[in-house]
Amino acid sequence: MFNLNGKTAVILGAGVIGSAIARGFVQAGADIVLGYRSTPVDSLASEFRELGVKVKAYRVEATEHQSVTEYRDQILKDFGSVDILVVTAGGNVKAAMTSDETSFFDLPMDALEKVVNTNLFGGAIIPAQVFGHSMVDNQQGGSIITISSMNIYRPLEGRPGYAAAKSALTNFTQWLSVYLAKECNPFLRVNSIAPGFFINSRMRNQLLDENGEYNARGKAIVDHTPMGRFGEPEEIVGTAVWLASEASKFVTGTVIPVDGGFNAYAGL
Repeated sequence: MFNLNGKTAVILGAGVIGSAIARGFVQAGADIVLGYRSTPVDSLASEFRELGVKVKAYRVEATEHQSVTEYRDQILKDFGSVDILVVTAGGNVKAAMTSDETSFFDLPMDALEKVVNTNLFGGAIIPAQVFGHSMVDNQQGGSIITISSMNIYRPLEGRPGYAAAKSALTNFTQWLSVYLAKECNPFLRVNSIAPGFFINSRMRNQLLDENGEYNARGKAIVDHTPMGRFGEPEEIVGTAVWLASEASKFVTGTVIPVDGGFNAYAGL
């Protein structure tokens, strides 16, 4: 049921989470297309080629419709079809965050718009519109997976734009799942993964001190996570493979937390 042999999987946003998911898909038998904006993926692509996997990497700007369209057209030329789309494009910017020095009322609108554009349009709407247009023709359907956030359940302090964008992304994911199933192809599914807290290079300074120990924010997160630790990127892979494979062929419109119990814990 979890076999992805003969499937072409597009990973749009080959960062830490995207790379981990790509490795999991390779182990399940899929051919891989890596889409990146700034993170180099040459070593990852070489790693897959050494395993005998058909893989290509393309530079793409997920927030630009024309760029994503050209990306899709090249993929269809090289691979014939797309069976799985995982969109991990997203992120936050410091200028869109409140702090002791910056109130919500002082946040620049262009920074907030950038965060919403990156996470909502680049992280879901544009890729789903462009790739979904071709995926609806797949006789056996396919799977579109977006990446949500714990912010949809518990808006975190200091991140108004990010929380709003991820909430909108999640609602859009559910809307799209209904639209595609009812209007286009009942075998084309759309789901989302909501990661908990994972330490990567971008988050390290926000969660650890100069000695590599949890800072106040990091300790607060771990204390609110029943499993008592941060997640590892590889721990998202099983959920992604499940959502991409026939094992979840009657699953659409869902949001799956991978969070060590963070969302389930009331702190009492």
